Amino acid sequence: MKILFTINYGEEKFQKVRELGYDVIYANEKNVTNDKDINEVDVLVTYNPFSTLDISKMNNLKYIQTSSVGVDQIPKEKINGRNIIIANNKGGYSIPISEWIVMYILQIYKNSKIFYKQQQDKKWKMNFDMTEIYGRRIGFVGTGTIATEAAKRLKAFGVELWGVNTKGTDKKYFDRCFATNDMNEVFENCDTVVCTTPATKDTIGIINKDKFSVMKDKSVFINVGRGNIVNENDLIKYMYKFRGVALDVFQEEPLSEDNELWKFANITITPHNSWVSDKNNDRNFNMIYNNLKNYINNKPLNNTMDIYKGY
Repeated sequence: MKILFTINYGEEKFQKVRELGYDVIYANEKNVTNDKDINEVDVLVTYNPFSTLDISKMNNLKYIQTSSVGVDQIPKEKINGRNIIIANNKGGYSIPISEWIVMYILQIYKNSKIFYKQQQDKKWKMNFDMTEIYGRRIGFVGTGTIATEAAKRLKAFGVELWGVNTKGTDKKYFDRCFATNDMNEVFENCDTVVCTTPATKDTIGIINKDKFSVMKDKSVFINVGRGNIVNENDLIKYMYKFRGVALDVFQEEPLSEDNELWKFANITITPHNSWVSDKNNDRNFNMIYNNLKNYINNKPLNNTMDIYKGY
């Protein structure tokens, strides 16, 4: 069975895949193009080679494994009706993203940005605009792996954790969960709201003025889900009411220099960087390896998804 990797996990890891029974081909996804061998592959392990790789010519292709959680990069029109299995990397980046969430919640409540600026200016001045997160209520829109990992870590700070999911199903580490139709409970009553939900036809633009308007004064808003679930124009109009906002994802990336979000002192902007970790390579390969082992042995795969639903 032929497999094409467009991500270089190294010869040692490729040899482990060969020992499962695969004929491994590697081509860098920045310049991979179709040829006779590539058109015959059965499995594609990749992130986003689709600007140069035409999967409509890969007639044997039966399974695409992405290293990413999102799969918007896969050209749906080229797999329509082909019964190709799609599996993503759900949970692969949850630990570093959860640490990012905890870091910026603490940064905002402890007002650490001002001390960094004072250090640059060699200025010694105490600041009394600091508060604890102990006893506060933190809400998550989405209770998947990212939210779960963050909630697990935040428990140690003595906070109350609320979550939103489709049906309001109870989840470990969360004190209360609400159905999507009742998510205003979270926006009205939580001191911090963290969005981790994926972008689907039901969630795009769902965080808008209706949500921001009911949030508490001096509350905190964080988004690490997808940029297009937030109406940025509405967020800009309500920036005045937040103690702090931290965004790692945006409607358009990279964020343009003339975007109004840059001008606010109470915002932290990071360039879709929350997932980065020195442990990603090994963690991602282990997930991929286990799925490839299951696939060649005709066992169920982890993280399979419906590309048209987005999850």
